[in-house]
Amino acid sequence: MQKILIVEDEKAISGVLHSILSEELTDYEFEIANDGLEALKILEKEDFSLVISDIKMPKLSGTELLKETMQIKPETTFVMISGHADIDTAVNCLKDGAYDFISKPIDINRLITSVKNALDKGNLQKDNKSLKSENNQLKKKVNKKYQMIGNSPALKMIQDMIEKVAASDARVLITGPNGAGKELVAHAIHAQSERSKGPMVEVNCAAIPSELIESELFGHVKGSFTGAIKDKSGKFEQANGGTIFLDEIGDMSLVAQAKVLRALQESKVSPVGSDKEIKVDVRVVAATNKDLHKEIADGKFREDLFHRLSVIEIHVPALDDRKDDIPLLVEHFAKNIADEQGNAAKKFDDKAIAALKQFSWTGNIRELRNVVERLVILGANPVSAEDVANFVRK
Repeated sequence: MQKILIVEDEKAISGVLHSILSEELTDYEFEIANDGLEALKILEKEDFSLVISDIKMPKLSGTELLKETMQIKPETTFVMISGHADIDTAVNCLKDGAYDFISKPIDINRLITSVKNALDKGNLQKDNKSLKSENNQLKKKVNKKYQMIGNSPALKMIQDMIEKVAASDARVLITGPNGAGKELVAHAIHAQSERSKGPMVEVNCAAIPSELIESELFGHVKGSFTGAIKDKSGKFEQANGGTIFLDEIGDMSLVAQAKVLRALQESKVSPVGSDKEIKVDVRVVAATNKDLHKEIADGKFREDLFHRLSVIEIHVPALDDRKDDIPLLVEHFAKNIADEQGNAAKKFDDKAIAALKQFSWTGNIRELRNVVERLVILGANPVSAEDVANFVRK
């Protein structure tokens, strides 16, 4: 049962308040504290749906109680009462987090109305908080293919960054070597964002010929070039309402960069061969393994586009810089591989893990995954350091 705390140093008043409110609010339990200090000790141990507090009290005033409680339990709802009220005191109480302020002598009807409204507001906030928590948990349930495995400080820092930036629509530039997990970061940002119900469209800028990149990104109309036998929507249009992930953007041609810049500036795209402009609502996440500052200096990347893309920068370190994550990564890959093959997962003994941690992983996590698959197929159970020596060439 939910509880209400009455804080009042005059027992006659606290008794009247308890008597009246307990008749109106039969679903609540009531507790009385005789001063602010006693109330604070109670609040440190228990949760209350509402605190009704006098202001002028010995030991600890009602305003001090309000401030202290907001520090330790900011979700607590307060209704303040005072016979020595002025406008400044009332305003300060509301600024400090109180729901309402009532002057003495107390208008009982106003008090009952205020208390009921305060309880409704408090319950609504709790429901919203619970729903938000559930929603956040759902968002964090990223497709297993895109799980970020490890507990190293470097990875925790990335996860903290993702949690902070996902809620916004800020553009993100992810940097790091090939195979380090930039794609995982992009998918985690999308999955934890308000756009998670929308599409996540990936574009590998390095894999698309430069003469086709504009058509891929912005679409084209029939007859706009040889082979354009019908209208085709581009990746930006397909990602409308969601996220577009421009992987290896450092490999994009300068011509295409100019058009991407325009799309970011105006939130519009024009298909190749068309004068029509299409409005798009897209969050852009980009990634590169290149040093874009050097590319800018060499005239290969537009500085204005770089600044548009890099509102937030997240660097994904090489596996060699987070080797403490190797045991968890090996266990994760071994289980996934076993699930794919319909077999029981193989174990890796401590010496095998130690041997793997000695290697330099130039291919990063992608290379480690391939090595684990090889050892699962060829090694004993558990996989030993001897298996690592026999089947891994570094």
